[in-house]
Amino acid sequence: MTGAARVEVALRAGAELGEGPTWDPAGRRLLWADILGSRIHTYDPVSGHRTVRTTEQHVGAAKPRAGGGTVVNLRDGVGLYDPDGSFRWLHRDPVAGRRGNDAAVAPDGSLWYGTMRYDETAGGGTLTRIDADGATTTVLDDVAVSNGTGWSPDGSLMYYIDSPTGRIDVFTMDGTRATDRRTFAVVAKGEGFPDGLCVDAGGYVWVALWDGGAVRRYAPDGTLDRTVEMPVARPTACAFGGEQLTDLYITTAAIGDPHPLAGSLFVVRDAGLGLPQAAFKG
Repeated sequence: MTGAARVEVALRAGAELGEGPTWDPAGRRLLWADILGSRIHTYDPVSGHRTVRTTEQHVGAAKPRAGGGTVVNLRDGVGLYDPDGSFRWLHRDPVAGRRGNDAAVAPDGSLWYGTMRYDETAGGGTLTRIDADGATTTVLDDVAVSNGTGWSPDGSLMYYIDSPTGRIDVFTMDGTRATDRRTFAVVAKGEGFPDGLCVDAGGYVWVALWDGGAVRRYAPDGTLDRTVEMPVARPTACAFGGEQLTDLYITTAAIGDPHPLAGSLFVVRDAGLGLPQAAFKG
């Protein structure tokens, strides 16, 4: 079913590679990154106030921290911005030709962060779990483009995307371990590539389709439930935000898309009900 939802421009940002929208309830704002622009954006939808912070490296994701500030997935590892703006590394692991990509905070407050090679070589990327003290656990060591990661409302399932596979996969959570990987849904060849995702309060999985010009919603059993058509070709990720978590925000990329709105932040109001997202414990 194709949704008749109205897709609005929240911000004309011109992001080279917008990614990873996350609602920060403490700050009452949306947080997102422009990876190749090396920028972290915030946006208050009530006042319209926005900020832009430039990072020294490409930034794959930026997420709120429980004590204030942000955790960032950078080219050379995971770093922390404190509330006063000062920066420090939590885990530095530089690999030539590799950068951080999408990331997500698990219900227990750990960060699950992805990497990829700039040339998108298969097997060149990883998915890693990092705790507040900087201890890391490799979850996957053979991915190409580590992207969307999210958890079911009860935390028993984890959804994950390695974009070139064309699949959304699902794992069973065993404590802090993701086990029993299997296919949840497949995006057919020619329909775009699954990119970022979010899970709503009903357990539906929303997936942005890079080069597919749409965001899809999949039911908990993996069947396609709804399609929201976008005016641009490269939506990258989505998240619920606003005080009631009912508005779906969608980041997009200007790179490779000549549309004048490419790179904007979009919103679908009253799209559903999102899940509150945990802040990183570190």
